[in-house]
Amino acid sequence: MVWMHKSLIRLGLVGVGKIAQDQHIPAIRGNPRFELVATASPHGSIEGIPAHADLAAMLAAPGGDAIDAVCLCTPPGVRAGLARMAIAAGRHVMLEKPPAASLSQVEALSRAARTAQISLMATWHSRETAAADAARAWLTGRQIAAVRIVWREDIRQWHPGQDWLLAAGGFGVFDPAINAFSLLTHILDGTLEVVAADLAVPANRVAPMEAKVTMLHDGQAPVTCDLSIAHPGTPQWDITIDTDAGTLRLSEGGHRLSIDDQPQTTDADGEYARLYARFAAMIDGGASEVDHRPLMLVADAMMVGHTRALPPFEF
Repeated sequence: MVWMHKSLIRLGLVGVGKIAQDQHIPAIRGNPRFELVATASPHGSIEGIPAHADLAAMLAAPGGDAIDAVCLCTPPGVRAGLARMAIAAGRHVMLEKPPAASLSQVEALSRAARTAQISLMATWHSRETAAADAARAWLTGRQIAAVRIVWREDIRQWHPGQDWLLAAGGFGVFDPAINAFSLLTHILDGTLEVVAADLAVPANRVAPMEAKVTMLHDGQAPVTCDLSIAHPGTPQWDITIDTDAGTLRLSEGGHRLSIDDQPQTTDADGEYARLYARFAAMIDGGASEVDHRPLMLVADAMMVGHTRALPPFEF
């Protein structure tokens, strides 16, 4: 496929669930570089856009050869196979988070994209806030003393009826908590290593609903993570970092910044608008962006973690 610099990018959207409806579609429609030309989903569609049962049908349909790029908003367990199909067909690929169900799948996709000279973007939307940018700038050069993550929400409110979340490859509590890990790996320089984890799994499910994870930053500063998708009421999405120059707090999932309890003024946010603008720039420049570090922290927590049983869970 010959790519014309800064031409219109005709996009196919795979998966038309909550995240696609709430975030991707408005961002696509708000960016003149993109035209949404097709969708693929066994369960949903968008009025006025050609709909197909799956990615293969979308690419094989009349007009499918005109699709330049695809965005995959499916559950992570099937994402790698779909991405391989799209790359083999010469399409640029945007991956919702997490990029795949395993680190080896991410590495295989990265290699395939490089070989095919295709742009591959693993998105971490929580990083795309002005508060996260300001936090990273403030933390640069400062000594980290301790980090506390509290990431707690109600699965029934934020993931209603999504049984795949608690199945193998669904990530459980780490599906939302990986947003915290993506923020942490973005705003902190240095290394993060997982040293212990307590994983609480319902008796009738596979993935954990609660987790307490302990890490070290640069081998010294303790990082504690209190994670839950069984938390009723108001969600808590907070990262607190003690430093030699004061305490920084990112709250509301990375949208609000305070230093020593003093709110900091930041620009307006547009997480998915920023993602699509960068995806277009990557395609123009023949580049890719695949940061696996948040997924690595999840994998390490699952490997070193001790599992305990919770009562059975039903939606």
